[in-house]
Amino acid sequence: MIPQEIIKTKRNGKALSQAEIQQFVRGLTDDSFSEGQVAALAMAIYLNGMSVDEIVTLTLAMRDSGTVLNWQGTLNGPVVDKHSTGGVGDKVTLMLAPMVAACGAYMPSIAGRGLGHTGGTVDKLETIPGYSCTQSLSKIQQLLPTLGCVIVGQSSELAPADRRLYAIRDVTATVESIPLITASILSKKLSEGLDALVMDVKIGNGAIMRTVDDASALANSIVNVANGAGVRTRALLTDMNQILGATAGNALEVIETLDYLTGKYREPRLHQVTLELGANMLILGGLHQDKASAIAALEHSLNSGKAAEIFANMVSALGGPTDLLEKPQHYLASAPVVQDIVATQSGYVSYTDTVGLGMAVVRLGGGRSHPSQQIDPAVGFSHILPAQSKVQHGDRLARVHAANADAAAIATAEYLAALTITDQAPAAMPLLHHSIG
Repeated sequence: MIPQEIIKTKRNGKALSQAEIQQFVRGLTDDSFSEGQVAALAMAIYLNGMSVDEIVTLTLAMRDSGTVLNWQGTLNGPVVDKHSTGGVGDKVTLMLAPMVAACGAYMPSIAGRGLGHTGGTVDKLETIPGYSCTQSLSKIQQLLPTLGCVIVGQSSELAPADRRLYAIRDVTATVESIPLITASILSKKLSEGLDALVMDVKIGNGAIMRTVDDASALANSIVNVANGAGVRTRALLTDMNQILGATAGNALEVIETLDYLTGKYREPRLHQVTLELGANMLILGGLHQDKASAIAALEHSLNSGKAAEIFANMVSALGGPTDLLEKPQHYLASAPVVQDIVATQSGYVSYTDTVGLGMAVVRLGGGRSHPSQQIDPAVGFSHILPAQSKVQHGDRLARVHAANADAAAIATAEYLAALTITDQAPAAMPLLHHSIG
């Protein structure tokens, strides 16, 4: 069937057959679909949607457009991963990977770079001198059995069809399509050879999905499609109406990760989200039957020092320093200008524009406005007060880390513009809204 006929079928609101979807994915990889034809079909899908069966077929075809990792006979535990839809200050993967590895699971996490206001796991790890997120699949397969976790960047060998489709979606206003988001996320994750997947779907003024209804629609789509593709999957809908943790910015978030793993400091909201996600990973992976025992195992991985040891081993194996945990300040970049951001009045803090805080990090140099842009690893915010904190006039709200005084002043103004201080304490937002699957 020629591409025009496939486009016409979806344009007219009809379901695509398995053969039509598979032909489309082949067209993405062998260029038999032009950019205009890919864009037209993406828009038709955006406008008319897809059934669960269609999305399953699209996901599996995109997964199978490249290599699919196979761990059969090489590991003595379940292969698990988590994926977040993105937020500000979300460094959970960095701490969760060694924690679940310490509990007997294996986590081969293919991570991404920052996109828009959201930070990227790869950008955070690349602030560690020598750490290489560019690894061959054979290297990943060699390291995972001994390390327990490997966090690397996306490989050209995994789901290549998704790269071309995403690039075209990015410039044709079709990024927000739930069927295409689902297939994009899952084609990459399922190529890791997973037994179980836990999704962290963010909700709020710092998330892509601002409402519970929108987040639930995406979560349901991902859970239904992943389970339909044979991977046990659950989604947790978690709050992103404020920065997650006490830092936002690449090196600052790595320092917070090290503090978390070594027990120096564990911000309560970040700790709770990490434990909830990790417990679900261990339960879906069959290592624990209930949440209480799974959380106890995760806390033991921290308190025993095993998770920190596994993280240190991963850093060293992927080219980083062997003593990062002992001397983080020796290796991680620090900004030349560090200033406190102080409250302009007394009252209770709430954050009204967490996306704006993410964009403030980008404008400081901690993110990209175009893909080739270099980032400044040292910049961002630290010592961030959580929402509902009571402050007096002049109290520190956060600390800005900047390349120069002018950048610090702009970021300070942007930070203050993204919050309100009121006489009455704001209503508490539930950290975990609900789970699906």
